[in-house]
Amino acid sequence: MVPLLMLISLLASALIWVLSALVKNLLVYRELQRKLPNFVSTPTVLLLGNSHLFKKDPTPPGIFATFTQFHRIYGNDLIVQGLLNQPALQITSASVVEQVLQARTIKKSIIYEFMRPWLNEGLITSLGKKWAQRRKIITPAFHFKILEEFLAIFNERTEVFVDKIKDQVGKGDFNIYEHVTLCTLDIISESAMGVKLNAQDDPNSSYVQAVKEMSEIIFQRLFSLLRTHKLFFQMSEAAQRQRAALKVLHKFTDSVILQRKDQLDDEQARQESKQKLEETDIYGKRKMTLLELLLNVSVEGHHLSNSDIREEVDTFMFAGHDTTTSCISFSAYHIARHPEVQQKLYDEMVQVIGKDFKNAELSYSTLQELKYLEMTIKEVLRIHPSVPIIGRKTTGDMRIDGETVPAGVDIAVLIYAMHNNPEVFPEPEKFDPERFNEENSAKRHPYSYIPFSAGPRNCVGQKYALLEIKVTLVKLLGHYRLLPCEPENEVKVKSDITLRPVNGTFVKIVPR
Repeated sequence: MVPLLMLISLLASALIWVLSALVKNLLVYRELQRKLPNFVSTPTVLLLGNSHLFKKDPTPPGIFATFTQFHRIYGNDLIVQGLLNQPALQITSASVVEQVLQARTIKKSIIYEFMRPWLNEGLITSLGKKWAQRRKIITPAFHFKILEEFLAIFNERTEVFVDKIKDQVGKGDFNIYEHVTLCTLDIISESAMGVKLNAQDDPNSSYVQAVKEMSEIIFQRLFSLLRTHKLFFQMSEAAQRQRAALKVLHKFTDSVILQRKDQLDDEQARQESKQKLEETDIYGKRKMTLLELLLNVSVEGHHLSNSDIREEVDTFMFAGHDTTTSCISFSAYHIARHPEVQQKLYDEMVQVIGKDFKNAELSYSTLQELKYLEMTIKEVLRIHPSVPIIGRKTTGDMRIDGETVPAGVDIAVLIYAMHNNPEVFPEPEKFDPERFNEENSAKRHPYSYIPFSAGPRNCVGQKYALLEIKVTLVKLLGHYRLLPCEPENEVKVKSDITLRPVNGTFVKIVPR
């Protein structure tokens, strides 16, 4: 009898909680409709909101396609509902995006909470004073003088990349995405941690697989009622996979931190005894990596702990490897499909670098002269932004169009929909780098194109990313002419945290 009464009590409590949440959410929803008359409300059903429209199938019309379809059907700025009719805003108009990203009473949304088991409180997920301190610490790592030192790594690793894919010459379509993934992982590992991972020689790297696993789990949790609650999630099969992936990711970073710490201590001891410093083979030529910067910095008189350092290194490894992979592989795909663009790129490289540019050591100043290459990369990031959606949540009352939006409202900035808005970019499906010449760029609102986000929390590593992308594409086009894939291999996209091809990014290559 007692267990039955307890069960009835629990069910009654759960019902009361659901009804309370439902009433509260509907009241906020009505308030947003009243205050934001320029926003469109999407059709919803009780309890499910819009959630029933999202499918788990990763191919169109899956989760990502549904997001973008909302804006094609209803308009730029939307009021939507999640589970239990929880209200949220989806925005794409530049003026509203600017107001949101510049606001002070805002934090990152729940998807970033799902990153915390991996990244803890690194630069992407941290808030307030801690974020400000870390941003101040990390920004010097992207000074152009340090970026110039990284170029040696970019040159060396991309040479390995173009050599690895030579087996694909004349063999028809191949998935360049997987090769680029390993190359960018090698680059980020060496420049962030000073360690040669040699992922391109070990395609089945457990670290690469763990990164993919974590990215998929994080994104899928957004669309599962049970996975959003920690207790239920911990009992799920996805939690078991997450624990296994985290073990691989954290073990790798911890081991590198300890190795690097021991090495720096040894260097200090030899320096004190006036011995000549020498780097071991694993670390190569001495460079100021992000890890070394973190090991030497002090905050309020104290060095960062190993866990503090790990969360920033993990953040850099995550943010700096997947995003550049996306851009480089989509660049190869689009360049292959547009021979007139490819020829202009090749001619520019010959003019700026020289006829034998494939073997040239690319410098910072030389790369800045490749204006058409930069326009082409910008057009790739317009059609296929590496991070297609960013999320925010109001922490206090904030203003949109002069109206007060209450605390606790989730806001999704749909970068993909912004960049493919025909009102801003006519014929958005057309690939045209000239959209980004000086004249055309000056006509647009500065917040209409934000591939690296914008405002105070924009991407700190965007200059690093652009340099890496430029070097890779110069080396690729120096060695090979890219040809389009067969129709059956045309790219379809999905989104985990970054924009990814569903089945791969396919091209053909022939020697220059």
